[in-house]
Amino acid sequence: MRKLILHIAISIDGKIARVNGDVDWLDAIPHKEGVDYGFYEMYNSIDTTIQGNKTYQKVLSWNIPFPYKEKKNYVFTSNPALKDNEDVSFITKDHIEFVKSLKLQEGKDIWLIGGGQINAMLLKENLVDELQIFIMPIVIPEGIPLFGELLNDQQFELISTESYESGVVGLIYKPKV
Repeated sequence: MRKLILHIAISIDGKIARVNGDVDWLDAIPHKEGVDYGFYEMYNSIDTTIQGNKTYQKVLSWNIPFPYKEKKNYVFTSNPALKDNEDVSFITKDHIEFVKSLKLQEGKDIWLIGGGQINAMLLKENLVDELQIFIMPIVIPEGIPLFGELLNDQQFELISTESYESGVVGLIYKPKV
């Protein structure tokens, strides 16, 4: 079975973006050339991405070519008016069943890009197999939380940690069974 991996950067106070969805605060984090916080290893282990429509729209606002063209990309939304394009397929209903089915298909792992609502939705359903969280040494008091609103406690087992010269700390967790 394919793994669903949430690989994401957060602020010290647990935010994944500013209230308006901006991640400009990530540019304030110094990093050594060649240090990617495990991104390329994760990216090479996947062939599929899942993200929410707000995250997708924010990526489009960057005015760069769509960055995940060589992957199969799904955008979760409740807006049935959105039409698939060469880069993404929009999934407008049965999101949970879609992910369950996707995980059973042949292929590499799946990257859950975010945001907070989709992270919470899939975590609540126990569909996230691994959390790769990179804590950035910055506080952004108003922002979007990593998991939106969760209705129940969930426990995880720490698999590994890594600290970087920049002050970033990488944590990898798996759900505690």
